[in-house]
Amino acid sequence: MEKFIDYILQFGNLNKQQIDLIKSKATEIELHKDDYYWEAGKAVKQIGFLTDGVLRVYYFNNKGEEITRYFIDEKHLILSGNNVDEFYTPSEYLQALTDCKMVVFPKQDWKEISEIIIGWDNIIQKIIAKHHTEKLRKRSDLISQDATERYLGFLEKFPTLANRIPLSYIASYLGMTASSLSRIRKNIR
Repeated sequence: MEKFIDYILQFGNLNKQQIDLIKSKATEIELHKDDYYWEAGKAVKQIGFLTDGVLRVYYFNNKGEEITRYFIDEKHLILSGNNVDEFYTPSEYLQALTDCKMVVFPKQDWKEISEIIIGWDNIIQKIIAKHHTEKLRKRSDLISQDATERYLGFLEKFPTLANRIPLSYIASYLGMTASSLSRIRKNIR
């Protein structure tokens, strides 16, 4: 819980009563490796913040192949949908790649925090903007680079992930086969 509060306080000021309100609405949960935070077609009814671990977002293409869209590591807010009032039904899966710890809020409690704490929405918008910028920066080079450059870029942008998650997921994220990634890794050692 303290990791979440410390992170939020980087984006705005909250007093003790506001922090106590946030803590009273939050629950700490654990996901074990391979557990799902959400699954395609099932309504998501909570907002989460990843304090420890790595998640991946993936979907199945029209050939039935798993495609990893991106990874989420520590200190990331996981919102669902565009509006906190509606239940979000994703078309993708959000799966734990490692054991994970999260702080979660039922959507109704998140909405209540927003209604009570003046400036909460501003804090959340700053976090969303930061995450969006990071995601774009991490994905933008993948389009124009060759496979080796994509992998080296991945290592630079996700320095803590390469040894924590299966290579097959990294290969999928980078748009290559696992055997191609193995060759690239062997050639750059």
